[in-house]
Amino acid sequence: MINELKKVQIALLAFGVFVVGYNIFEFVTQKYSTTQGITFIVESLAGIVLIFLPQIIFKLVKIKIPAAIVLFYWFFLFISVFLGTGLHLISIIPFWDKILHAVSPMVLTALGYGLIGYLMKDAPIEKTSPWLFLLFGFAFAGTCGVFWEFWEFLCDQFLGMNLQRFAASNGTLFIGRAALMDTMGDLFTNTMGALFMGIFAWANSRKNLAYFKSYRLEKVKK
Repeated sequence: MINELKKVQIALLAFGVFVVGYNIFEFVTQKYSTTQGITFIVESLAGIVLIFLPQIIFKLVKIKIPAAIVLFYWFFLFISVFLGTGLHLISIIPFWDKILHAVSPMVLTALGYGLIGYLMKDAPIEKTSPWLFLLFGFAFAGTCGVFWEFWEFLCDQFLGMNLQRFAASNGTLFIGRAALMDTMGDLFTNTMGALFMGIFAWANSRKNLAYFKSYRLEKVKK
């Protein structure tokens, strides 16, 4: 499995380098404003750094993240940073943002399973009720989704970024329910993503009592 992970990481890194090169080309040809061009380059470079986040976490705190979560995390990084931002699919495809809001809670739900497994220490997972994992993972993803909306609100409030789509592209402010549609749509999509992941995990746990063990974060002794 380690070799397969390495191959996926190399492929994602190669694609990330391509995206950075593409963004540099756009910047040189002045396809976007200077500020936008620099933002795209910086975010793509940040995406390359984030590829190595699982290894960085292991180096710093000696916590090993299981392959299932790492692969899911890399997939989200691929569609959000490299495809969504770097290749601008989030601007080209209207519902791309909702795809991200559906996938991210799946990753976070899986991470929730890993966290509760880690907190259980050496307790046997196969003898633990799967509902402990299912409820914690669902709640963890939902809470993260709420805090993300807090972040978007703060960016809109103090930086005027319109992340919550409270105004049209020409600056006209939405009124009433129209101003709530993006935020509530994001929260609804986030909930559905977490619920879908929970149903998938529940179905697998019925076949394999130790299913959640594959998500367990492990503290590696020095």
